[in-house]
Amino acid sequence: MTHEFKKIIHEYQHAKEGGIKAVLATVVDLDGSSYRRPGVSMLLLENDKRVGAVSGGCVEKEVVLQAKSVFKTNVPKMITYDGRYRLGCEGILYILLEPFYPNDPFLETFANCLTKRNPFSLYSYYKKREGEFTGLGTIIDFGNGKQFPVQHNFDATPMQKGELQVLKQEMKPCFQLMIIGTEHDAVQLCSMASLAGWEVTVIATPLEEKNIFDFPSAYAFINASPEDLDPDSIDVQTAVVVMTHSYAKDLSYLLKLKDTNPIYLGLLGPSKRRERLLNDLLEHCPEVAHSFFDKIHGPAGLHIGAETPQEIAIAIMAEILAVTRNKEPIMLKDKRGGIHT
Repeated sequence: MTHEFKKIIHEYQHAKEGGIKAVLATVVDLDGSSYRRPGVSMLLLENDKRVGAVSGGCVEKEVVLQAKSVFKTNVPKMITYDGRYRLGCEGILYILLEPFYPNDPFLETFANCLTKRNPFSLYSYYKKREGEFTGLGTIIDFGNGKQFPVQHNFDATPMQKGELQVLKQEMKPCFQLMIIGTEHDAVQLCSMASLAGWEVTVIATPLEEKNIFDFPSAYAFINASPEDLDPDSIDVQTAVVVMTHSYAKDLSYLLKLKDTNPIYLGLLGPSKRRERLLNDLLEHCPEVAHSFFDKIHGPAGLHIGAETPQEIAIAIMAEILAVTRNKEPIMLKDKRGGIHT
């Protein structure tokens, strides 16, 4: 996922400044089932620090041990991890270990890509067998002919000859959550969403007494009246939750949001309040598209018995995930087939 790769790049930049070597571990293939699916990566630093994980914690020790030779030789390596005999996970992981040295042009292009919220692609070339092989590795494609291998002196010959298998990942812009409101429940939602890797922007009215220091985990804090709210920052990778605890303010922001296209728009408060808001919205703007109303979820959140602000935040995040993944929430014990199907 993009936010995980973003964190890997961020930590690599710190390591680079200190002259610390890095190895990237990527699950490129899978036979059977596993905790995480192909595409998940972790960064290993020569000072024994790790960033990310490729499993629930059971595979990482083996990856660290196998990466030692890559630090010494700078030659990519394929390893396998058979969870059937060690963990009962019924899966065999195929993991690519490669020297990780993205250059400055890549780092600059990657930063611009994140800022502009553009998608990009990862191509990981591998062999489905153990051993050290030159020519294995990952290439990042930003479009418009901008491609960068993550290794120095990457040998593309095996890739060009079609001797390797390839895992392609389409990386979307980081998922962002826009919270309109600054009360205590907004603080809790911001904190938990940030832990999930979402980029959280908090919107406050200009006269609010709170600031970014009240939301230490926020990506951004913006003082903006409904009239000054920038709708262009809202795309299909954005969820919006309106929670000012003021009916008039909620209506004003809703009126500003009517021409946007978030994947999710949550309204805090009971059903009667939602109906009143939507009726007033239609009275002010009868031309509002039906598709806009399809985005609205109110009361926001899944019915899981949430009572505290923290629990309400969990309920709202769970609903957002269900909407973005197009899943009908059920208990996993009642699900037929695999967890990820």
